[in-house]
Amino acid sequence: MNAKPTKSAARSPARGRGNSSKMINLALQGGGAHGAFTWGVLDRLLEDGRVGIEAISGTSAGAMNAVVLADGFMKGGADGARQSLDDFWHAVSREGMKSPIQRSPLAVLTGDWSLDSSPGYMFFDLVSRLVSPYQLNPLKLNPLRDLLESQIDFDCVQGCDRIKLFLSATNVHTGRVKVFTGADITADVVMASACLPFIFHAVEIDGVPYWDGGYMGNPALFPFFNACATSDVVLVQINPLERAETPTSARDILDRVNEITFNASLMKEFRAIEFVARLVEEGKLAPEDYKQVLLHRIHAERELEELSASSKINAEWAFLEHLRDVGRDTAGQWLDDHLDSVGVRSSVDIRALFE
Repeated sequence: MNAKPTKSAARSPARGRGNSSKMINLALQGGGAHGAFTWGVLDRLLEDGRVGIEAISGTSAGAMNAVVLADGFMKGGADGARQSLDDFWHAVSREGMKSPIQRSPLAVLTGDWSLDSSPGYMFFDLVSRLVSPYQLNPLKLNPLRDLLESQIDFDCVQGCDRIKLFLSATNVHTGRVKVFTGADITADVVMASACLPFIFHAVEIDGVPYWDGGYMGNPALFPFFNACATSDVVLVQINPLERAETPTSARDILDRVNEITFNASLMKEFRAIEFVARLVEEGKLAPEDYKQVLLHRIHAERELEELSASSKINAEWAFLEHLRDVGRDTAGQWLDDHLDSVGVRSSVDIRALFE
């Protein structure tokens, strides 16, 4: 958090429809199909046009949304980014139709978006706990990679000078986060950022194996502090921080452990931001030596908390459309309630998160 913007921060950032007076950095969490919620948030912010985007830090599905947005923005501004996001999630849905893992007739009848009662999902869930992906899928087949390469022009993403991108992956050997940016961003990087180790082979980049970035940065906030001029960070949160009920089934316990694990790195960064801010307030640190971080959060914890973890691999168009609409509505409410805070103050009480 102590740093002055680098020269790269002086480049013209991405603005909506030319009327943006407030700049933000976006932090996009991962969450499989729940990333369609983030799609809705981005769609609404781009449509509104009152905020400009200087940088995006993304992990897993957040990394995918980030590169799709950047690709579209370079080709057609805000409208191009919105169209690219729409095209990408339609392609995800079409690919999902080929999967043997689908909702059960009972789930469809009752309006349950989860796959908990799907025979295909139950079989896959069991096998993934007993057999490694190296045994189950020795040829490393992954339709998601083909989808990415068909939908995204990575040459365009690498040349993007309107929005800084920071994509996180976890180094399998060291357990440390690796942040990829600029010309280093490839399809391999996005796949590494989304690589769940019980499902996919580790993705090797320059001989180094990587797993999902969510283990060490979901998403990473620290890249903003040195590389960006704006102090405002807007977290688009998919994974609930809290749950009201104690999980009792084996599957629910594992799901909650995963949620806590994937939020842990983010909470550490929150604590660091709060700690430095408190020391500055108390006069123990010189404010001119430390960059002020204004934190904001767009989330729909109530709606997303109701969804089972298995719904993260439900790619039905109706479900993705539902999540997109929830994201749009949530972002619209955030704009109404907190747009005036951007550039002025945090709209999140970080200290309250640790009480």
